Amino acid sequence: MNKKALNAAMISGMVVVWAIYYATSKWAVGVTGSPFVAGFLLRAAALVFLTAQLAVQHKLGAVLKQGKTALILLSIGVFGYLLDTFANMGLQYGDVGAGTALLKSDVLMVNIATVVIYKKRLYISDWIGTVIMLVGVLLVMGMNFTSVSISWYDLFFIASAVCVTINAFIIKAAQEKYKADTDIIGYYNNFVVFLLFFVSTMVTCKGMPQLSGHGGSFWLLVLLGGAAQTMIYFFYYRNLKRHEVWLVKLYLLFMPVVSCFIGVLFLGEQLSAMKILGIAVVLAGAAVILLREKLNLLFQKKKVS
Repeated sequence: MNKKALNAAMISGMVVVWAIYYATSKWAVGVTGSPFVAGFLLRAAALVFLTAQLAVQHKLGAVLKQGKTALILLSIGVFGYLLDTFANMGLQYGDVGAGTALLKSDVLMVNIATVVIYKKRLYISDWIGTVIMLVGVLLVMGMNFTSVSISWYDLFFIASAVCVTINAFIIKAAQEKYKADTDIIGYYNNFVVFLLFFVSTMVTCKGMPQLSGHGGSFWLLVLLGGAAQTMIYFFYYRNLKRHEVWLVKLYLLFMPVVSCFIGVLFLGEQLSAMKILGIAVVLAGAAVILLREKLNLLFQKKKVS
């Protein structure tokens, strides 16, 4: 497999498994009635898969041999927990419509950080393509632009987006500066989030809730969510190592599109005209990004003439 085909496969895998995790996570929160219980169960399942993965790769011993790098890896887990918690708090107290938009603001934050902090150059077409894709995603997610209201609770969504942005760059730094193994980063992340969700569950539910009444299908879906989370670590972290953070974030905007099709195929949801329009807009924005070099060259020629 050549490099271009491999990159396409890695990006596609990341988007698909993230969409599956999103669907199972949404289901788990609805069934358990608690984002903390749902998060704990899915991360516990992922911990089983990740432990088996490291055992097969003969990397389990390396988990305890990270030295000072362990502090960086632990911080990734803390930010991972915070981004989930802030988003859930926003959904509980804030406006869902506003939250839909604000949670996606991490894409713009990453772009700004790339230019201001890391001194990387983004073309005008990159910004245009980003905005077009964001608008398309909001249409796919069914956002009603006329009924959005803003409250102080919506700051939780912004806090979540900030944590997502910071976490992506910390992961990138752990890979490049500290030479941390990608699979070890994922293991630390999941283990820390698992522990924090466990503590949150014990506090909010005043002890571990009874889950014995759920049937086999419940636990199969929990395992599916855990497997999807495991694959997110595999694809997402490797893509961050291969590409710039801003580009990986843009590719993740395809996730709501894939989730839309999953909902239509398996959950009985309807593919409305608005969602079809949103998908078309997302694809148009992606085309602008993919043609960035040619568009910039064309722009430079016009500027010279």
